[in-house]
Amino acid sequence: MLKILGRITSVNVRKVLWACGELGLAYEREDWGLPLRDPKAPEFLALNPNAQVPVIVDDGFSLYESNAIIRYLASKHGALLPADLPGQALVDQWLSWQVGELNPQWGYAVFALLRKNPAFTDAARIAESQAKWTAKMRILDAHLLHSPHVVGPNFTIADIAVALSVHRWFSTPLPDRAALPAVEEHYRRMMARPAGGKWMTAETP
Repeated sequence: MLKILGRITSVNVRKVLWACGELGLAYEREDWGLPLRDPKAPEFLALNPNAQVPVIVDDGFSLYESNAIIRYLASKHGALLPADLPGQALVDQWLSWQVGELNPQWGYAVFALLRKNPAFTDAARIAESQAKWTAKMRILDAHLLHSPHVVGPNFTIADIAVALSVHRWFSTPLPDRAALPAVEEHYRRMMARPAGGKWMTAETP
C-alpha cells in the first residue's frame, strides 16, 4: 500500500492527500515533521536528506517534493493530467510557478500575520512581502479570467497545488487584501470538491 510520511498540518502534505482523494487511492499515513516527529531522524533522512515532508513510499519506491509526488501519482494512475503533451507541459509549468514564483513571496507575511512569530515584526518587510505576493496573485487572477481551471477546461493536479497556495492567501489576515475575482471563483469551486474542501479548512500555522 502507498505510504505517506508527513503531518496533515503541512500544506505540502495536504497536496498529496488531496491528490490521493481525487484518484481514489488507499494509503497509510505516518506523522512526521515537527512538533510531532523529527524528520532529522536517521530513518527519515535516508528517504529525504532535506528533512522535509512529505515523502511517499510506493511499493519500495520512495519520492520527495510534493509536486513531483502528485505528478508521479497522476501519471501512474492515468488521471488528473491532460491527454496531450502540450497540456502536460502546461501543468508542469504551473507546478513550477507555484513552488518557485508564488510561494516564496508569502514567507515574511505569513510568519508575521498568520503564525504570529515574534521574530517577524518589521512593518516594512511585511508590506514588501504582501506587495510581492499580491503581484504574483494578480498574474494568477489574469490567467483564470480566461480559463475555468489552471490548465484548460478540466481539473488537474495544477489546480490542487495552486488552490492550496490560494488557501494560504485567504487564510492570512492581510491588510487591504487585493480583490481577485477570478481567483476567488476558482477557490470557491475547489472548496466545493469533496476531495479538496476537507484539506482547505481553517489554516494551520
